[in-house]
Amino acid sequence: MKRSAFAFPYIIYALIFFLAPVLLIVYYSFTTKTDMGTILSILNFKRFFDPESPQYMIVLLKSFKISLYCTVICLLLGYPMALILSRLNPSVRNILSMLFILPMWMNFLLRTYAWATLLEKNGIINTLLTKIGLPPLEIMYTDTAVVIGLVYNFLPFMILPIYNMLTKIDYSLIEASEDLGASSWKTFWKVTFRLSLPGVTSGINMVFMPAVTTFVVSRILGGNDSILIGDVIEKQFKMVDDWGFGSAMSVIIMLLVLIFMGIFSSIDKQAEEEGEILI
Repeated sequence: MKRSAFAFPYIIYALIFFLAPVLLIVYYSFTTKTDMGTILSILNFKRFFDPESPQYMIVLLKSFKISLYCTVICLLLGYPMALILSRLNPSVRNILSMLFILPMWMNFLLRTYAWATLLEKNGIINTLLTKIGLPPLEIMYTDTAVVIGLVYNFLPFMILPIYNMLTKIDYSLIEASEDLGASSWKTFWKVTFRLSLPGVTSGINMVFMPAVTTFVVSRILGGNDSILIGDVIEKQFKMVDDWGFGSAMSVIIMLLVLIFMGIFSSIDKQAEEEGEILI
């Protein structure tokens, strides 16, 4: 009885701040403004999937493509960093971990504007290239600039969960694999990587999902030439004042994200089972 009483405020908090906004968005997604007033319909979803006006689907696919690039780059950069970090002396490891976390303490918007200063036509990077006799780079307001900004902002979210899993691996398992004659690569692939797979799936979740719906990075670094689905949704709410269509796109993205989360969750569960078998 006492436990139920303690849980009651948290249930109210969850209903007000999590469930209520989601239900409101779902409701708005089925509303359409007409000359007769606001009606309930599925016209917003039909409009999004209309084959005669595929611009929204094209933007969605582009958003997933850029998010995939960002996730793959974060994984390729983040895993080696996490592996090196996990094998360092604890005192050095703590200092470097702090350096990875430090940018996250800054405002997301400020970090993105910092990259705009670096990548713009007369920015720091192009100024240095010009001084050493190299041609300037045309990166600003391209998909490349957006990917760079996303990787910089989300890389710590890939490193930290992988690092946490690597530090929990029993080193005796690695030594046993090497004693049995396995090569360094085979030991890494069969033992280290498999045991760290839950951290990898968590990192992918934490990078891919927010990268799909981002709009700040694409707006600042991509401009009008690199519009993502998050920019389209923001425009529907702020500029067009079409809450119904903006909510419908949000619901579609939410459902796709839930599907991906379910896939990653099943992979994570399978990896944990394999890890228990190894142990």
